[in-house]
Amino acid sequence: MIREAAEAARIEDAMLTRAAQAGEVAALGLLLERHRAGMRAVALSILGPGADADDVMQDAALTALRRIGDVRDPGAVGAWLRMIVRNASRSLLRDSVRSQPVDDLELPAVDAGPERWLEQNALRDWIWEALEELSPVLRMPLVLRHFTTGVTSYERIANACGVPVGTVRSRLSHGRAKLATALAATADAPHGDVEQRVRASRIEARETLHAAESGNFGKLLTERWSPEIALLRGSDRVAGRDILVRTMDNDIEDGVRQRLVHAVAGRSLTIWEMDILNPGDNPEHCPPSVAWLMTLDNAGRVLHLRLLHPRPVQAIESLPAM
Repeated sequence: MIREAAEAARIEDAMLTRAAQAGEVAALGLLLERHRAGMRAVALSILGPGADADDVMQDAALTALRRIGDVRDPGAVGAWLRMIVRNASRSLLRDSVRSQPVDDLELPAVDAGPERWLEQNALRDWIWEALEELSPVLRMPLVLRHFTTGVTSYERIANACGVPVGTVRSRLSHGRAKLATALAATADAPHGDVEQRVRASRIEARETLHAAESGNFGKLLTERWSPEIALLRGSDRVAGRDILVRTMDNDIEDGVRQRLVHAVAGRSLTIWEMDILNPGDNPEHCPPSVAWLMTLDNAGRVLHLRLLHPRPVQAIESLPAM
């Protein structure tokens, strides 16, 4: 009887997993509910009871949504879900949580067939369509947490948004709940091509860096960015266009260069993560990396820019390096 029950559960898991991979929201919800007890037991065994275990469970649900297409053995989805919780719990203990960016997810094998590629891209587009339904206050923490490479910890998100860590936790929790509703509402809606937006954003980032190195950063800002562009620290305006241009020109004159390593591109929010290459005679001129967090206006132009150095550095009194 036990063996028969286990086999029946495996068959049902396989059916639900295939349905979830085809984009059925309800199927994924049923999978998470079926395995919630086992997932939570893993989180509690590593983190103990409390807010951290709750956070990991919420993160695991979003990770499952993003990566359900990676499951190769649908009948073993329970073990896959528990592995997600285990990895997230251990990462949280190490205080170095790094949610894998959508662009860097493991791709299906070449022989998996075109339908698998379509499933992956359709799922990613659907998630971004739902994210666009959220308010900017809730969208920013979720995107930083789940789609960047270096701004995923609560502390760094708090720094980027200019709010306490407790507020970040609250916004992530509220944002996940809103996202679940938005996903259900947008399941049958037409979804934009996220991959195309990311490719275009990478090209724009490289063109921006080239313009800066050529002394044309100010011209590019005038042509492509909003005339009301503002540099923000948290929610406070600290500078406008002229200081942005002067800061970038000064860095270029001092031999500082930037290199794009990752791009996130939505209709209302774009993030460029850069390595900073300092001159050989002054290797500590700037911190080793910077994230450009850009809020876009209705015309798709950069309206607000936040600059965040993801890796720990000494406090900098002057404006952060571009």
